[in-house]
Amino acid sequence: MELSKKFNRILIVTIILVIGVFLGYLLKFADVSTFADSEESVLYDGSGPKYVTFYDDGEKLTVRTESRTVREALERADIVINDGDIVDPGLDSEINADNFFINIYRARPVVVRDGDTERYVMSASYDAKTIVKEAGLTVYDGDEVEMVVNTDFLEAGLVNIYEISRNGGRTITEEEEIPFGEETVADPSLETGKTEVRQLGQVGTKRVNYEVFYIDNKEVSRKKISEEVIRKPVARVTAVGSKRSLPPATGTCADWVRAAGVAEADVAAAVDLIYHESGCRVDARNASSGAYGIPQALPGSKMASAGADWETNPITQIRWMAGYVNRYGGWQGASNFWYAHGWY
Repeated sequence: MELSKKFNRILIVTIILVIGVFLGYLLKFADVSTFADSEESVLYDGSGPKYVTFYDDGEKLTVRTESRTVREALERADIVINDGDIVDPGLDSEINADNFFINIYRARPVVVRDGDTERYVMSASYDAKTIVKEAGLTVYDGDEVEMVVNTDFLEAGLVNIYEISRNGGRTITEEEEIPFGEETVADPSLETGKTEVRQLGQVGTKRVNYEVFYIDNKEVSRKKISEEVIRKPVARVTAVGSKRSLPPATGTCADWVRAAGVAEADVAAAVDLIYHESGCRVDARNASSGAYGIPQALPGSKMASAGADWETNPITQIRWMAGYVNRYGGWQGASNFWYAHGWY
């Protein structure tokens, strides 16, 4: 009887211990399941290892790490980040929670087409307008960007293609002034140094069509499409005096000019021109060009048409010169030309 009671006590204690162990396992399993199924970060006190989950281009990896920053966690997990990739949160962000999540968006080849312009860029973004900006192009108000089907895989390769539909330009028409030009004419009847406006200038008008582009309703650029002249501008004409007061035509050179048959009204202009050219020296020779005589004829032998003594006779030389200056309208015209250009 006593033995039976003792056995019963041992049996009850054993059953109690078995139940306790079983309940402990149940509680432990429940804790692990709850952690595994949780998708929310747990506040972390900053000490000890924590669980970090990487989502990398459709792949998932969970590790237990003591890393303090995202950059350090990536390096310890041997995950390489390339140029153009985006990591969220950023590389220098602190891992401040248990069950911490890191998203990696891998850069991919993208082609952006803007009319005839085509740009290639590596981008991790899926926002069309952001990709356009990364390609160095501008999206204006009203423009549309959409991804199109790559129909030429062999040429373009495995890339996403985005096309810009330019709808952001507005056409405006403006009237603008055309500035008038300036013209000057020499007037031998007006004293040298004096000027006189002979025709007033008048601005013209043109009608110009522009295509204007806006971002956030602010003009950022404009392109001229066409223009039409409504009224042509009229140039302002100013006369510049070239009249000279010549000294009296006297002395040997003037006598030679008269002897050559030059009219008295042209003697002063002839003498003035001759002195500028040769100093009225019969044997004057230009060391550079070889021009010779009073009129500086080039070559000097041209003057033979006025006489065989052209090399030594001043009257023969001036007679030939009288025929040459006719191309300027005579002695006065030739003299005016010389003052304007330094030669005749």
